[in-house]
Amino acid sequence: MTRASHANCPSALPNWRFHASTGPAGDRYDPNRRNPVAVSAADRWPSFLRRMFRWNTIFVVLLLLTVLSPILYFTFPKIIQREEIADGGGSNVESNVATKGLPGIIASDDRNDSGEELPHQNVQEEEFLGEGIIKDLLQYQNARKEDFVGQDTMGNWKNDDKGDQYTNTTNFDHQEPLGGVFGKVDPENYHITDARVRQFKDQLAVARLFLEIELTKSRPRFIGELLKRIADVENVLHEATTKSGLSEDADRKLKAMEETLSKGKQILDDCTATEKSLRAELRPAKEQLRTETRQNAFLNQLLAKTLPKGLHCLSLRLSIEYYSLNSTQKYQFPHQQKLEDTKLYHYALFTDNVLAAAVVVNSTLHNAKNPEDHVFHVVTDELNYAAIKMWFLSNLPGNTTIQVQKIKDFTWLNSSYSPVLKQLESQSMIDYYFRTHGAKPDGNLKYRNPKYLSMLNHLRFYLPEIFPKLNKVVFLDDDVVVQKDLTGLWNIDLKGMVNGAIETCGESFHRFDKYLNFSNPLISKNFDPHACGWAYGMNVFDLVEWRKQNITNVYHSWQTLNQDRQLWQLGSLPPGLISFYNRTLALDRSWHVLGLGYDENVKETDLDHAAVIHYNGNKKPWLEIGMEKYRKYWSKYVNYDQIYLHQCNIVP
Repeated sequence: MTRASHANCPSALPNWRFHASTGPAGDRYDPNRRNPVAVSAADRWPSFLRRMFRWNTIFVVLLLLTVLSPILYFTFPKIIQREEIADGGGSNVESNVATKGLPGIIASDDRNDSGEELPHQNVQEEEFLGEGIIKDLLQYQNARKEDFVGQDTMGNWKNDDKGDQYTNTTNFDHQEPLGGVFGKVDPENYHITDARVRQFKDQLAVARLFLEIELTKSRPRFIGELLKRIADVENVLHEATTKSGLSEDADRKLKAMEETLSKGKQILDDCTATEKSLRAELRPAKEQLRTETRQNAFLNQLLAKTLPKGLHCLSLRLSIEYYSLNSTQKYQFPHQQKLEDTKLYHYALFTDNVLAAAVVVNSTLHNAKNPEDHVFHVVTDELNYAAIKMWFLSNLPGNTTIQVQKIKDFTWLNSSYSPVLKQLESQSMIDYYFRTHGAKPDGNLKYRNPKYLSMLNHLRFYLPEIFPKLNKVVFLDDDVVVQKDLTGLWNIDLKGMVNGAIETCGESFHRFDKYLNFSNPLISKNFDPHACGWAYGMNVFDLVEWRKQNITNVYHSWQTLNQDRQLWQLGSLPPGLISFYNRTLALDRSWHVLGLGYDENVKETDLDHAAVIHYNGNKKPWLEIGMEKYRKYWSKYVNYDQIYLHQCNIVP
């Protein structure tokens, strides 16, 4: 049987149906036949239904594809884009949004092969994808580096020349795909752009800033209006992220916010003008305050260095009493043979204050294990010599050895030997201290203290000459109180150094550059500006090493170079730092605690453990301005029952 003979077969050639074992008319199927035989007529109807089912299936699939393809077209790229964002991606935001086809916007790459723009659906005909598109826009806008929106310093947006409508400065005639850079926009149908969203957000940020400014916070009416505008803008932004675009009154709300912000700026401008006016009025007051401050500082310095009335009275009464003694009584100090005994403990005290000298001697002897082994060498000036000597003659504590001398007893100390004495006697130095009219103002009034004219302040540089037979001396200032036995100082090995003192460089202003003029090459070439300073007040001096290293000559050399006061200001500490540079051994801080004359925060534990406490500063314990909390440490060594103190009304 040939294929042509079956042309009229209802089942058609492509749809052969074979029985498992029979041929046509129930005949057995013969596999050796050239062509199989078609199925019988009884089997043709079910086969036809099956063939129709196959065609219907294909039709349904095509129908489903037709219906679902737009949905897949819009949703599948967004699923991919969100997965990329979740994975930390973000570089495909531009292409993702462009793929979706933003309604009413023609991307620059949406063109055919000839370069013509492809048609897009109208805004009214295509559904906007809402929140997802807005997030894409804002995400890409945050990723952009260029700031393409015109804005002034207060967040005000530039106006378009064509009208009052607030727009950004982007040229929409030719743009790249998205990323905050758009193509043509139909203003009647579509108003949301990246620039507009940024505009609202920037205005909102400026508004919130006004809420934090004190000048505007004090204007309740303005704050109330501003809060209302903030609420309106927040609603606009909320609608932009949940609906298909900005609301119709967005421009009105934006302009209202702009007007409110202008009011805030005007408030600031008014306050600025007021501030300038007040500053102009304040300038003379500042000048007056500066003058009053300088006068107050001068008076404080004067008060600190002026002898109180009671002490002046005490000095006069003691001097009168001394000169009323006969010549034999004036020189009756016991134990004078101990004055040059190197086995004893010798102290050097240079002072013109009777009561201060008494406290130093009393406190030292009170805390000494063997008071009779301690020898005090007191040196004063001609004016106070009689008073101090009379005090110790009438108030000699125990078996103590005391020597009282005056500067004039040192005949070797003259202007030809001592350059500092020559300078102190010069007219220029006297003018520097005492001339008030026409004198050049000094930045630090303490350096104009007349005490620096006294040679008592410089005798510490002549210890080997004053005590030629002694090997070691402890130097004490007259504003210290001794609280423990000091014999341990003589057992300290100074390791070839001349001076033993506590260092004061725990604070930055106690280094060399605060005392010396390092702009002068003589200073900068010889000293380290960061070298640690140390304190006078309680010092151990090895007089043997002093003589060997000729420290007095070093002092004279530098004092001569500083004749015009260009290397350091006046005082004894700067030349001391120079003369004992690299010749000072740092002692343990518990030996000497400083600051009781200016620092109200000295720790009580430090005071209790200190061997010597020092009232350095202006607030001396014998002055009315002395700090009451520290006065008790000094007053305990004053015998207020002494007749001379009663006569001069010196009371605790």
